[in-house]
Amino acid sequence: MTRGLFRRALASAMLPALLPGCASPLPALEVPGTTPAARALLEESAAAHGLPALARLRDISVSYEGEWPALIGRLQPALVDSGFRGGSEERLLLRDRVVAQAHTGPAGRKQVVRQAAPGASAPLRVWLNGEEAEDTERRAAAALVADGYALFLLGPMLLAGPWSAGRSLDLGEGGTERITQDGRAIDCDVLRARIAPGLGVSRADELALFIGRRDRLMRRIRFSLEGLDSTRGAVAEVDCLDHRPAYGVLWPTRFHEHLLRPFPLPVHDWRLRGLDVDRGFSAAEISGASFTGRAAAPAGNPSA
Repeated sequence: MTRGLFRRALASAMLPALLPGCASPLPALEVPGTTPAARALLEESAAAHGLPALARLRDISVSYEGEWPALIGRLQPALVDSGFRGGSEERLLLRDRVVAQAHTGPAGRKQVVRQAAPGASAPLRVWLNGEEAEDTERRAAAALVADGYALFLLGPMLLAGPWSAGRSLDLGEGGTERITQDGRAIDCDVLRARIAPGLGVSRADELALFIGRRDRLMRRIRFSLEGLDSTRGAVAEVDCLDHRPAYGVLWPTRFHEHLLRPFPLPVHDWRLRGLDVDRGFSAAEISGASFTGRAAAPAGNPSA
């Protein structure tokens, strides 16, 4: 199967959405702006995850490991980048809004630096085994992954906190839905959002956050994939599982991604393996072709 086949499947799958009675898994918000109830739900969820404690942190170091089904690598080689994306070490500077990722795989090392602040002089850089990459598709895929992973880890805290400054954020209520995770039914309030700019190089993206009614934790996030030509029109969702406390924050430690549109397909399973905070590294220590200084050591074990 090729990306051309994926695009043809995507086009054919979108036709039913134009017919009466066929609903998209992620319809666009009908009315721009934010309702008070939707804003309150976002703030309640951010607080439940530990936004006040997160706001006191300067930097975060995390590591992940995971697996990709072989089919996804054939459908989306640039996004999966299986030669490099096996495990990763990631560093976030919260106040400077910088995320850096060191991916490792059978082809070697891939380093990504993503600066989310508006007007950044170098908003994205990518290196493959120390050589800077310039091709548009690979860079767009790297930007999408960097923004996505920050969103999956921090969820409503990312949207409610200063990280989202410079983006427009419209919020609406999406009703209630019961989801199943690990065999357990969870009743959720659905928070609809539209962010512009969107994830990666997207001009805008639609989101749906599934917020547990009892604990207000984000259990699932559904999102459009407009930041890459080969995924435009697609919809995916990530389940965020096994939340554990550390440093005053409840962090998801297990993730499962599933494609919904153009066809249902398991995409990626990954786990958080290391987490520590406030090492005191600078932007310079995470902005080159490898981590240096205080950013270089692997993420350690989390402590409460």
